[in-house]
Amino acid sequence: MSSSVKPIQISKVTTSSVDEADDLLVVEEPLEIQLGYGPENDRKQKSISVTMRTPGHDFELTTGFLFTEGIINIYADVNTIKYCVSKTPEENGNKVKVELKPNVDVDIERLSRNFYTTSSCGVCGKASIEAIETLDCPIMLPNQPVFKGETIHDLPNILRTHQTVFEHTGGIHAAALFHSSGEMIAMREDVGRHNAVDKLIGSQLFDNKTPLSDCLIMVSGRASFELIQKSVMAGIPILAAVGAPSSLAVDLANKFNMTILGFVRDNRFNIYSGKARINVS
Repeated sequence: MSSSVKPIQISKVTTSSVDEADDLLVVEEPLEIQLGYGPENDRKQKSISVTMRTPGHDFELTTGFLFTEGIINIYADVNTIKYCVSKTPEENGNKVKVELKPNVDVDIERLSRNFYTTSSCGVCGKASIEAIETLDCPIMLPNQPVFKGETIHDLPNILRTHQTVFEHTGGIHAAALFHSSGEMIAMREDVGRHNAVDKLIGSQLFDNKTPLSDCLIMVSGRASFELIQKSVMAGIPILAAVGAPSSLAVDLANKFNMTILGFVRDNRFNIYSGKARINVS
């Protein structure tokens, strides 16, 4: 049994019956990310994040998070990454320690200020976008790559066929990278939308494939500000979402010449920004 799912017994209730049945739930557990940084003669240790995630691809998640938060620029900035020795069974596999190279400059105060990417944080849109601009984001190639409309229509079905955990539980998000040919490059699942994107970007960092300037990212939920921010950091020029974008997400996309597609399902989609990258003729 995969560590991503947990068996459970449930009662299925209809207007005429109550039946006992076996079911599967997606696993949700905390992951604490600890960071070691600084020169060799003055190393510092800090716990920088706790995120609720689905176990699996934890090192990709950690690396993708550090990259999309601007802490590292390439995977070579990481010296070691490993699970911490746990004191209790509950903590086993739920703490990751990253040791950065001594020459990596870490602005911990900026990192603390930059946990703004949730809908309830109250930080104004202008301040959020300006914070992204202070990071060294790749320049998006103008109007490249170009995806055909019929290729976009095929993406949800391709994504769904690879969502193995979703198939069993129905309670997990996915993010996938595609070439303009429609070929899927990689896919990751997680109970958190942002975690799925961090895992996906982290997988590409391991192979030194960033910036991902010739790719499209497809996400199973809505196009939130934080997903656009992470995609911008990775140099991904197109984001396609099954759901709708937020206004701040579109503002950020326009600032960085990025394409947002929303409601990509049932052979339809809306273009909210960057129309030149989509060939619908």
